[in-house]
Amino acid sequence: MTTTAALAVVSGVLLFAQPATPPKPAEAAESSLAVLWTSGDPEVAHRVCLMYGHAAQKQKWFDRVVLIVWGPSARLLAADKDLQAKVKSMMQDGVQVQACVVCADSYGVSDRLRELGIEVKGMGPPLTDMLKQGWKVLTF
Repeated sequence: MTTTAALAVVSGVLLFAQPATPPKPAEAAESSLAVLWTSGDPEVAHRVCLMYGHAAQKQKWFDRVVLIVWGPSARLLAADKDLQAKVKSMMQDGVQVQACVVCADSYGVSDRLRELGIEVKGMGPPLTDMLKQGWKVLTF
């Protein structure tokens, strides 16, 4: 092999051995947060759950925030005017609020939650979809 041919081979190897240009970052996926509110404790609702969920929406920490009312929180929300006002404010600021119909029915509060503008429905499949889609989930 001549020197020229050897240099051509080495140059070709070096050309193809260069690291590939890194791919351009993909468009960021929508960041979504589900706040799963299960506690019947009003202090947890006021001081942690609703405070963080509302701030996450208003401050745009996530592209989408959904508050899920599940279990004892349904009964608490149906009876507490201050919590109702807070949830209405959250809804006005773009938080989507949903409630588990089985839980709400078990406490006899489905109609009251609907009156507040909350979507009351079966939540097993929607929550499962959120988990499979990689949503962040906070449980209180």
